[in-house]
Amino acid sequence: MDLNTWFERGITKEEYMSSLDKHRDSFMTIYNNFTIPDDDKSTLHSKENIRTLVLAEVWCGHCMLDIPILLNIVEEAGIPIRFLRRDENLEVMDRYLTNDKRYIPIVIFIDNEGNEIAKWGPMAPEVESYVSELKQDIPDKESPGYKEAFQKYVDEIGNKFTTDKEIWNYVYEDMKKTLL
Repeated sequence: MDLNTWFERGITKEEYMSSLDKHRDSFMTIYNNFTIPDDDKSTLHSKENIRTLVLAEVWCGHCMLDIPILLNIVEEAGIPIRFLRRDENLEVMDRYLTNDKRYIPIVIFIDNEGNEIAKWGPMAPEVESYVSELKQDIPDKESPGYKEAFQKYVDEIGNKFTTDKEIWNYVYEDMKKTLL
């Protein structure tokens, strides 16, 4: 199946956002408070004949961080966007594995003919480094302290993603590099 067909099958931004649950507040905080630098706005407006297809899930913490920034970019540029829920679209997801795993979000920029122009995801390099460093403190899943350590990790990363504008900028700059 070609990417045009997947794009047409995708859900709208409004449908995706209306299904947000546990990450709704953090998602909306980022969406409403992230701003595109003025110097980049004219460059983004020059992007024509591009559409965006995103593999994501509302429960995903990285989607909570990345999607609101992406939405600001595509809204500024006037780029149409559609979402595919990863778990319901494994056929396309499995074409975009990262290290043989189904990490999300995956952002696929396509032209009007459905050709892939660029791909971004699942995270900016600086975010990946930060996450990897935090994960080092989590014991093996079989260890008695795993559940508590993992919850601490989730809380810390959720707070950082929601409030740290430097993290937001890392995501933005990496997406911008891919798109421009």
